[in-house]
Amino acid sequence: MRYVAAFIVCILCFNLGASQNNSLFTEATEKYNKGEYTKAIENYEQIIKNGEHSAELYFNLGNCHYKLNAIGPSIFYYEKALLLKPNDSEILNNLGYAQNMRLDAVEKMPRTELAQLYNNFVNLLSFDQWAYLAVTLVMLFVLAYLSYFFLRFATQKRIAFIASISSLILGVLCILIAYLQYREFKMDNPAIIFSKEVKITSEPNNNSEVVFTLHEGTKVNVLEELNDWKKIKLSDGQTGWLTDQNLRLLKDF
Repeated sequence: MRYVAAFIVCILCFNLGASQNNSLFTEATEKYNKGEYTKAIENYEQIIKNGEHSAELYFNLGNCHYKLNAIGPSIFYYEKALLLKPNDSEILNNLGYAQNMRLDAVEKMPRTELAQLYNNFVNLLSFDQWAYLAVTLVMLFVLAYLSYFFLRFATQKRIAFIASISSLILGVLCILIAYLQYREFKMDNPAIIFSKEVKITSEPNNNSEVVFTLHEGTKVNVLEELNDWKKIKLSDGQTGWLTDQNLRLLKDF
């Protein structure tokens, strides 16, 4: 009975928390529509503190900060929304508007046409979606393979055999793509610059040479950490060090 009671309490707490978050979200939306962006941000941040994370939540936070002309936070939350909902056209559109407010224009390193084609194909789906597709194809392989043994006519058997082999090959390909994309996701550690201006040094100390300067809203990739310093890399290949209070990690959910 104790376990049943504990389970019921957990369910009630979960429902209470979900109800509270829904109320906060609705209230925040009303405040946003009234132009009370700061108050709306407070509500959205409270939902995050309650342990809820969603693309819609981060997208709305990005919109609030964008309305307040806060470049760094708006780009930060749009990018977080994009991590949870890749290739979403609305998020990408608003992110593009926010990025136009940045001072830094960092060019990406050029890619060959083959590399660009591969990148476009792999990023058609997230690694989760590639994995789900792989599971579906493996199930189709099993069904087609079983059909091969139960069908009576040679033509039907041939079709079932070809379908089973094709499903297996495509399933294995999807698993490989999901693995490669997941590995790239884990290796990537993106962050957004939050300081209005920060000097990037060649070594992790204040006495080293300044190699370049970055401004609020620029996206970087963190390569390594040393005490309070982080080594970053830009999309154009430039690297340097800065103290960690100047940026926020995007994958820090």
